[in-house]
Amino acid sequence: MKFSGFRVAKEALTGHKGWKPLWRNPEPQKSYDIVIVGGGGHGLATAYYLASRFGQSNIAVLEKNWLGSGNTGRNTTIIRSNYLLPGNQPFYEMSMKLWETQEQDLNFNTMVSQRSIINLAHTDGQRDAFRRRGNAMHLSGADGELLSRNDLRGLLPFLKFDNARFPIKGGLIQKRAGTARHDAVAWGYARAADIYGVDLIQGCEVTGLRRDKGRMVGVETSRGYIGAKKVGVAVAGSSSRVMAMAGIRLPIESHVLQAFVSEGLKPTLPGVITFGAGHFYVSQSDKGGLVFGGDIDGYNSYAQRGGLPVVEDVVEGGTALMPMIGRARLLRSWGGVVDMSMDGSPIIDRTEIDGLYFNGGWCYGGFKATPASGYAFAHLLATDRPHETAAAYRMDRFARGYIIDEKGAGAQPNLH
Repeated sequence: MKFSGFRVAKEALTGHKGWKPLWRNPEPQKSYDIVIVGGGGHGLATAYYLASRFGQSNIAVLEKNWLGSGNTGRNTTIIRSNYLLPGNQPFYEMSMKLWETQEQDLNFNTMVSQRSIINLAHTDGQRDAFRRRGNAMHLSGADGELLSRNDLRGLLPFLKFDNARFPIKGGLIQKRAGTARHDAVAWGYARAADIYGVDLIQGCEVTGLRRDKGRMVGVETSRGYIGAKKVGVAVAGSSSRVMAMAGIRLPIESHVLQAFVSEGLKPTLPGVITFGAGHFYVSQSDKGGLVFGGDIDGYNSYAQRGGLPVVEDVVEGGTALMPMIGRARLLRSWGGVVDMSMDGSPIIDRTEIDGLYFNGGWCYGGFKATPASGYAFAHLLATDRPHETAAAYRMDRFARGYIIDEKGAGAQPNLH
């Protein structure tokens, strides 16, 4: 089923009777060449790129709930590539380029909106750090521009520029950044993968990883045993639990990250804004609601719900930046379980078990990385070699001392 403006008009005139399900709902086969555990954005993107770019067939994606029921539908939808370190910046710029062509590649409206992101600086040192980051972005081909205080007054006149504790002194803007519709990204990759013959199996929980003579041979599931030549795990906050089935302990902690939406307001924010004096980031949805978030809950948890102290902290950050939003009503909130790595950067690598591959540790950056993560993981599964932009994301970098500490917080997952 091909989507187009002509098709939409035709269906509108014929009672919308020609629409079909976006993907099949097949029964699992006895075995596959490649089984991907996790039916979120990363797992679905991996399956799509395996089939479309690397010519792989006989692939299955296993999801214990429904497709996109995890973090893919539980985030603040921001896409960007304004990173600093050489281990990260080229990877996220690759992802940004894939975002820019995603809707054409998938023939699906994922509502990619390049409305910009502005990182605010509140000290002279922070402004200098943004200058350094902007230069690093330019080296990878990304766009970045420093903004003065006067520039920001013209773009964002509603901010509290003269806050006694957090005066706004400038900022860094990436105009190509923005937002995308989170669940539509999962639907788009699922539909495109299905067109290539990938089996998307929902309600199929993996309960064990079976090995024979040190090699992966398949997975035990709630719907029976499924054989596999290769198994790729991309399950975000459940990474530690799934990989423990193979006896692998990961350098990862699971924490809840909450997100919030306010009542609908008149168009105010031109793009995404981040508060440099606290962890607060906000954009405005097409329906007018402010979509925002902040820090993770400090305790380890697998629950998709958060605690009130973080709600208070996030709201305080928002009102310090924009006092006007103090009168807005909070409409709803949700929590996603994020896999916080020791250095705040992801892992895409083979494991010591032949035939078992891992993709995780995305911390806050999972959604924006979806296209590049899928492509790089597909490259690894298809060729057994890391993609050049993901070469730094090896599992053993912690033991070798090659950490990618983007935030400079050290080896404490809860601080990233």
